[in-house]
Amino acid sequence: MKITGRFAAALLTCAALLTTTVGTASAANLDEPRLKDIAMQIVSSAENSSTDWKSQFGYIEDIDDGRGYTAGIIGFCSGTGDMLDLVELYKTKKPGNVLEKYLPALRKVNGTESHSGLDPNYTKDWKTAAKDSAFKAAQESERDRVYFNPAVKQGKADGVRALGQFAYYDAIVVHGDGGDKTSFSNIRKRALGKAKPPSQGGNETTWLNAFMDARVWAMKQEAAHEDVSRIETAQRAWLKAGNFDLKTPLKWKVYGDSFTIN
Repeated sequence: MKITGRFAAALLTCAALLTTTVGTASAANLDEPRLKDIAMQIVSSAENSSTDWKSQFGYIEDIDDGRGYTAGIIGFCSGTGDMLDLVELYKTKKPGNVLEKYLPALRKVNGTESHSGLDPNYTKDWKTAAKDSAFKAAQESERDRVYFNPAVKQGKADGVRALGQFAYYDAIVVHGDGGDKTSFSNIRKRALGKAKPPSQGGNETTWLNAFMDARVWAMKQEAAHEDVSRIETAQRAWLKAGNFDLKTPLKWKVYGDSFTIN
């Protein structure tokens, strides 16, 4: 039977819609609620040696990496500006909060490892603030704005699925996205010298291996990050297994500890 006119056009439209729908359904993205929670658990396993990320709002210590205090669910640092941004956001959400008085000191120590003006009570006050739902909400908001959302957006633009988006997210968490040679953007640029992402016609496995290679190089530029197990025995292991959608159960090792998400 010969199909012509509007009926033929309608069939073509339906076929296109079906293809788009199927394609979307088959691709797992990290911003799906369950996968976002999994991403947080994996990052927490490396940052806090625990998958219980929701218990890390009050975490704070100086890990001797030259970034001052590291704290909260994503490792906000007093020396890199993101902690300052967080406390400023908290002030807008709850004026007069217990951390507001430290804003002048946080501005002064930004870019350094100094605790000047923060000791001796900043860590105690941080833990007090972490019991406040407004401070928890501020931490999650800044995590999404600075780290999670940019990683997922770039991952989708590059045509990579949940695993690739997570690899980007973990890189931004550790290295930030500033102008230095080990920042996320420059890690990605280094990878582009070796391979192309799927959005540019490249193979997803080849691209993610190139990105992970560049990430390993960036990690090894700092003594505090010379252990690259968070890549090699987690992300790379899932890549080798072809688990682009981060399907559970997930098993991995990082910094000598073993973890499982069922």
